[in-house]
Amino acid sequence: MSITEDLSGDMTGDTAIHEAVARRPQWPLLLASALLLPLIILVVIELGLRIAGVGYNTDLLVPCTVHGRPAKCYNLFFAAPFFPAGMVQVPRPYSISVTKAPGTYRIFVLGESAAMGDPDPAYGFSRYLEVMLRARFPGLKFEVVNTGSVAINSHVVLPIAKALAQEKPDFFIVYSGNNEVVGPYGAGTVLTSTVMSMPIVRASIFYHSTRIGQFLTRLGTQKQEWRGMELFLDKQVPASSPAMKYVYANFESNLRETIKAGLKAGAKVIVATPATNLRDCAPFASQHRAGLKPEELSAWSAFVQQGDELQMRDASGDALKQYLSAEQIDDQYAELEFRIARSEFALADYQSARQHYIRARDLDTLRFRADSRINEINRAVASSFTTNVTLVDAEKILNEASPAGTLDSTYVYEHVHLTPEGNYLLARTMFLQIERALPGSPPGSEVLSEADCERFLALTGYDRARLAADMLGRLQKPPFMTQLNHEEQLFRWAALAHSDEAPNDSAAQYQWAIAQSPDDRMLRLRYGTFLYRFNRAAAAQQIALAQPWDGYPVFLPDGTQIR
Repeated sequence: MSITEDLSGDMTGDTAIHEAVARRPQWPLLLASALLLPLIILVVIELGLRIAGVGYNTDLLVPCTVHGRPAKCYNLFFAAPFFPAGMVQVPRPYSISVTKAPGTYRIFVLGESAAMGDPDPAYGFSRYLEVMLRARFPGLKFEVVNTGSVAINSHVVLPIAKALAQEKPDFFIVYSGNNEVVGPYGAGTVLTSTVMSMPIVRASIFYHSTRIGQFLTRLGTQKQEWRGMELFLDKQVPASSPAMKYVYANFESNLRETIKAGLKAGAKVIVATPATNLRDCAPFASQHRAGLKPEELSAWSAFVQQGDELQMRDASGDALKQYLSAEQIDDQYAELEFRIARSEFALADYQSARQHYIRARDLDTLRFRADSRINEINRAVASSFTTNVTLVDAEKILNEASPAGTLDSTYVYEHVHLTPEGNYLLARTMFLQIERALPGSPPGSEVLSEADCERFLALTGYDRARLAADMLGRLQKPPFMTQLNHEEQLFRWAALAHSDEAPNDSAAQYQWAIAQSPDDRMLRLRYGTFLYRFNRAAAAQQIALAQPWDGYPVFLPDGTQIR
């Protein structure tokens, strides 16, 4: 074979190879291009919107200074992706020092308004816990940071936990579960789209945290007004709703991930079951069972009416018979269960009454209270971790402390928000758990009493009356106005909404507490608010000292900005 023939053969082979390559399917490259090109475009648009200042940073914490020292402060835009425009809810502003001093223990409280300490965070359980720890361990420094906020739920708590895990936590306290239905992505919410599977929820949260998502959302929505629980009146969710399976599954997943975030950061985690008012909180709304026939409804109504008439004559035994007859027709109506419970309680059948009170809560179709399943999840998830996770069964503890073992307004104001007595009892239980993990714990020492705690917190007679008046005003709005025992609730708090304490005595209590803890911003704020009626200049001075971080705007109670 000649050299020419060899070259010709090679050229023929190369041509064949090139032709084969040309015929090879190009779809992988085309698919990659189809996916990457839109992604690149979105990234460019996102960066462009950021450079142009469109939208907001949704990180939990942003850099700031406190008394000239570097810190991280709560980002007022953090919760914006979870709320419609104009309805964003925030906690009490807080800051965390960049430097964690030796001998300092950081305790982060996570949860909703009950964890925050509503109606006044100054007397929430985290505040009682803090003074207990300081009194028992004067050589240590405690930073108790309460991140609780109104209307959030576990979908919001989880990103809070993940962010706080970067701040050298020693303890996470999780008191959550009341807002799983009405909070973001719940089955009965007005804040976001309704309940979804977890992958869709996570994708939605990510979308609303981007500048593109914020821009498009702003274009398609109108600013709304926050009206509290009244917003949810047409969002009833029966216990039998198929959507509840998503509520429970999502809560369990979020709780588990929240605990893992704390453990990964080296923190010990306390999970508490939310305590709810059973005896003094009638259901907010009820629905009859599906398929109830007109003649059945008529008979049911007659039994209930007869029972009510008998109950008004204090004939609880006869009333109970009528109510139980109605229950045979329809056992899904929450308010009927509450009527049965009240009759049984009047007859001293406390165990059965408690079960019906629980059932009344669980059947309530305006689901503002953690139901039995939510607390079963709290218990089960906490117990599934073998180390560094502790369950505080607040529901059980507060029920057992209540008259006849059924939680009432002694420890819970209306439906879920703890009274000072309830907050003290919960804090005491948590203190005993934390105490065991601290070095040099004095064996057998007494826990600071409730009265002593409240001296340090300056819970004055004026403040007790103020809190009762706040509750009285709250109860005169929907959905409380339609509760079966509404008048009883109004009478209870009206009787407590005044104080005979002399202003000078109240002022002296504030001054003593501030002398014990001069850097306590919450004490300064409460004292300044009290002084506003008597001495506006002195009030402004105290409120200015309550500034959570340098440059934070400071307002008087009348809305006047003073800094």
